[in-house]
Amino acid sequence: MYIKERFEKISEYLKTHKKATVEELSALLYVSPATIRRDLGEMQSLGIIARTHGGALYIEDSEETSIFVRLDKNARDKEGTAMIAMHHLPLFQTAFIDNSSTCFALVKLMSLEHKTVITNGLQLALTLSQQENIEIIMPGGEVRFNTSAVSGSLACNTVADFRPDITLCSCAAIDENGVYEHSIDSCELKKAALKASKKRILLADRTKFGHTTTYRTCSLAAFDAIYTNADDRTVAPLREKGLTVFNSTR
Repeated sequence: MYIKERFEKISEYLKTHKKATVEELSALLYVSPATIRRDLGEMQSLGIIARTHGGALYIEDSEETSIFVRLDKNARDKEGTAMIAMHHLPLFQTAFIDNSSTCFALVKLMSLEHKTVITNGLQLALTLSQQENIEIIMPGGEVRFNTSAVSGSLACNTVADFRPDITLCSCAAIDENGVYEHSIDSCELKKAALKASKKRILLADRTKFGHTTTYRTCSLAAFDAIYTNADDRTVAPLREKGLTVFNSTR
């Protein structure tokens, strides 16, 4: 069962029953509890459900639209953020690019001919492999169930040995105190890439702001620039701290 199908079934179940445990949803969808926890984390970030200890609650005032409409809306936000990044990216020859959908949207817009790309994203690497004159490097490591990324200590150690000109990454959530990830694996890999890189760029669409999740990757001061489609009011506190934020193509 694809992730969008699971989201829809979870939403339907919660709309009827108002709440559910991870175990109930795992039995309903015939997937592991770990998969359900990841799904619930993503659904919470999309504003579809509210997490509880051991499960989730239906949000009474959530929009009555299909989950697919919300995912499409977020896709447009990611594409908007990617377009802003396109207008402000510094020059580089080598880049670490993470497996985020926002960075994937950026890669689809830009030319990476005659550049070297280091990535832990399987789909991103496959997409780039269809183009000529790009050197693509993937770190060794684990590919876990229901993910499209290489992770683990081996991947972190490999990434730490590179010195890319730039790291392009997104995040699961962002607030004034930093950026966050849903998994420790993703958090640790991004820490390694950011530490190794000469310049550090964050791409975060407007839906990521004002939230936190389990694992804090770093402070916002770690980034040389932040690209986002969030409005001026949202990014004002970041600019007041002296952070470089681009939220338009100008």
